[in-house]
Amino acid sequence: MPETLQSLEQARNTAIDLAVKFGPKMLAALLILTLGFFVGRWVSQWLMRALAHIEIEPPARLLIVRVARGLVTVLFLIMALQNLGVELLPLIAGLGVAGAGVALAMQGVLGNLFAGMTIIFTKPFRVGEYIEIVGEEGVVNSISLFQTTLTHADRSQIVIPNRKIVGEILHNYGNIRQVNVVVGVAYDTDIKRAFALIHETLQSHPNVLREAELEPRVFVSQFAESSVSIAVRPWVAVENFGSVPGEISQAILEKFRSAGVAIPLPQREVRMVAAA
Repeated sequence: MPETLQSLEQARNTAIDLAVKFGPKMLAALLILTLGFFVGRWVSQWLMRALAHIEIEPPARLLIVRVARGLVTVLFLIMALQNLGVELLPLIAGLGVAGAGVALAMQGVLGNLFAGMTIIFTKPFRVGEYIEIVGEEGVVNSISLFQTTLTHADRSQIVIPNRKIVGEILHNYGNIRQVNVVVGVAYDTDIKRAFALIHETLQSHPNVLREAELEPRVFVSQFAESSVSIAVRPWVAVENFGSVPGEISQAILEKFRSAGVAIPLPQREVRMVAAA
């Protein structure tokens, strides 16, 4: 029994000695970490307000804010560890070895991360633009550090890892696209009159863009077997690209019928030659 009491007394004395020796340092380290938390939050809020006045993509803005807050947190963590008397060089070496192992195990994730940073800062496309890449196409819905999401014409979502995008051939249509409608008229049709009727139809369509640099193109594209093919290529917004071609085709058909412009059916001339 006396030995047990002696052990408890020794443990109590040891705990008191440790508390006296390391207690102030632990308290100071906790205060440093708490101060670092508030300083990091203040820095991130200030940086977010400052970057709001600069033309920069939202993912890039968020990345800069997070990196800045992370650096502030790491700085105060190092100060807290130094206050506790921790040797940082062995710790850094151990973290380096562990980091190398993690990097090898997460090559795909890190590849997406660096590719996402490349996309965010080089800006080959932006949210709201229509792009075609790696066999997929759609409107860019979001750009994150790891993946890019497209919205297809059928309203489905296409999620592409960023490492699949960087280094590939990218077709960026931007916010507008050019519709391609082909109309056939008879060979004896007054082409200038047909052009005038088509231009009237395009002028009256609400979704056809009318800026000077986006003037619709109307021209003869081909001499077919039964008709003269006229190409009609107006510009429309990306969101209207799916519906406008059918609407224009119907409007031109109604315009031609009301004006008496013939749209011929395919014809074949068959000659019967008597055997000798």
